[in-house]
Amino acid sequence: MLRLTPILLAIAYGLVMYHFSAWRTRRELDERSTELADPALKGVMDRLAAALELPRIRVNLYEVEPVNGLAAPDGRIFLTRGFYDRYRAGEVTGEELASVVAHELGHVALGHTRRRMIDFSGQNAVRTILASVLGRFLPGLGPWLAGVLTSLVVARISRGDEYEADAYAAALMVKAGFGTGPQKALLSKLEGLTGMAGRGAPAWLMSHPKTPDRIAAIEALEARWDEARG
Repeated sequence: MLRLTPILLAIAYGLVMYHFSAWRTRRELDERSTELADPALKGVMDRLAAALELPRIRVNLYEVEPVNGLAAPDGRIFLTRGFYDRYRAGEVTGEELASVVAHELGHVALGHTRRRMIDFSGQNAVRTILASVLGRFLPGLGPWLAGVLTSLVVARISRGDEYEADAYAAALMVKAGFGTGPQKALLSKLEGLTGMAGRGAPAWLMSHPKTPDRIAAIEALEARWDEARG
């Protein structure tokens, strides 16, 4: 039983961190966001809602500068102030913003948002367990190796989620009559908008796939759809 104590403690820690992370995320979003009320964007979002047979899609404006979209564990969709400002400056079109919302809706529909909260809040628990086990065989290196392995696993899961959300968004954008053009156009300019252009990092260490790979995956979907239509 004593041998299992570190593992049980790590699991308990992970559960506590999950609930704390969910509470902290909800409070942060509640305090720093309001509904996005832009008449010019309403028609675009209404087309997405109609494609999903929903009366409306509420998009919230999160008052932070980084360019990003996100889906909360409770299913709410957010665009950051930085993203919205790029739209108002003419750097991003309404249809391109719609593709971001469609992507985040994909994370919600596919269950990524809740699972990610568990994944990320549980990282420390998994890292603790691995460090305890590996530390017995590799003293000194165990904790470091546990951290590397945990980060790699989480990054791989996250990249898989992004491909799935991209596929969902592509299908939704086509159904709404936008096509995948805005989605691919936004992906092409996203690194420039986020300030990541020119920063090379191995794809296997990134939480998002490389942009050319994401666009290629969307085009492969289109080819399959065209083939199915005959």
